[in-house]
Parts: sequence; C-alpha cells; structure tokens
Amino acid sequence: MNRYKAFVLPVFMVCVFGSLTLVSCKSKSVVTTVSSPVTKMSASKIIDNHYNNKNEFSTLYIKANARYADEKQTQNVTAEIKIKKDEQILVSIRFLGITMAKASITPNSVSYYEKIKGTYFEGDFSALSQWLGTDLDYSKIQNMLLGEAMDDLKKGKYTESLIDQLYRLDDVSNKNTKKTFYFEAENFRVKKQEITQKQENRMIQVAYDNNKLYNEIVMPTNVAIETYQPKGKTEINLEYNTISFNEELSFPYSVPNGYKRILIN
Repeated sequence: MNRYKAFVLPVFMVCVFGSLTLVSCKSKSVVTTVSSPVTKMSASKIIDNHYNNKNEFSTLYIKANARYADEKQTQNVTAEIKIKKDEQILVSIRFLGITMAKASITPNSVSYYEKIKGTYFEGDFSALSQWLGTDLDYSKIQNMLLGEAMDDLKKGKYTESLIDQLYRLDDVSNKNTKKTFYFEAENFRVKKQEITQKQENRMIQVAYDNNKLYNEIVMPTNVAIETYQPKGKTEINLEYNTISFNEELSFPYSVPNGYKRILIN
C-alpha cells in the first residue's frame, strides 16, 4: 500500500485537518474547566445534555494538516474537507499543494482515488470497516469529525460513572462490542470515545481537545485517533485550522480516465 492510499483511507474515516493560523470566521476557546465539584448524574440525563449541544448547520468547510503514523511509516499532508450535512463528505489530500488523492463518502457509498499508482476504489462501508478495524457508517464518520458521539446514544443501554471529573457511559447492550464515551462535565461535549471488539481484537479511540466557538457552533480543534487490530496500530493526529459554516460549497468528484479499480482486502 503506497503512502497516499495508506493515508486516504483513515483520513477518509475521520477526515483530515491542519494547524495553520488563519481562521475564516472568528473563534474563541470554550472554557471547560470545572469550577465546582462534579456530581453524579443518570445516563439518560448525560445523554440529553450531550444532545442539547448538537451542532446545526447545512455545510462545513475545513482546511487542515494531519499526521499519520503506523508501524511502517509516518506522513504529513494537508487536506480540504467539505461536508454537506447528512449527505456527503468530500476529502482532498494534498502534498506540496498538489492533489494526490480524493475521497467521497455518502450514506450509501465510499470511494477514493490516488494518483501515485493511478488506482481507485468504489464500494460500501463494509470494506472500509474491515480495513480500519471498526464498524462504520456515514453518521459515525460525520459525528466523529464534529466531536459528537459516534453512536446514537438514545438507542443504547448504558451504565454511568464519574471518572477524573468526566462523565463516563459504558454501553452494555452488546457483549462482544464494548463502547465507552467520556463527556466534559462543564458542557457535556465528548472528550473521548472508544469502541472495542473483543473477538476481533480491534479497537478505535478518538480523543478531542481545545473546543472553540465559531459563530455559535462549537468544534474541537484537536483530534487524536488511534486504531488497534491484529495487523498493527495506526495513529492520526489532527489540528483543525480554517473552519467555516453554511457557505455554498461544490462537491466535485470523478475518477480520472485510465485509473485501475482495486479491492480492499
């Protein structure tokens, strides 16, 4: 697997962002320090408070840098992410300003192409889930990018606890798949979320930091993703930089002529 294919698939999942200093709309940090002791709270109340923070928008644009590392390589690229909420995510990956790969995600399909070897992939979420080590769908990817719980928490069964001043929910509805969500006590935004599949010996963990307010919408500006599975560990470190909402965006995607279709094993 060449370096851009290795990068575009996990970036595909979580998108990819950067650490430039320009921001297209005024932002300010959201204070998350807890000033008073955190009291215990029921799982249903924690979930309700989390969804009271749900971001409402039509489109989202992010320009970014990302660092990808596995046991064989480390790569740094820049990327442009466009989201049409609940409909499409478009990722363009660039190296030295040149587009090296592009990925498109919709609720029904995932596809990408990369220039180095002139290859492309078209399929659904099953192959991507197997490659990345966790079951995925469109909503989970979109939520992960926004700093929201990947799962629909209202459909699960959870036990609640208080760990290091964070509210913790453990999903007990599935014996093989363990899902854990940590929320900041001050604002009930996701601090970390983990999904572990015991039989498959695989896990994905996503941690968030440095929330900022962009015209009434709160977004994390730092995301750390780690995946573990029998074939090895993958890390992706993201710093969101240029973020704008509700602009008119285009989502051009087409595979160049002459590219060879591949399968993900």
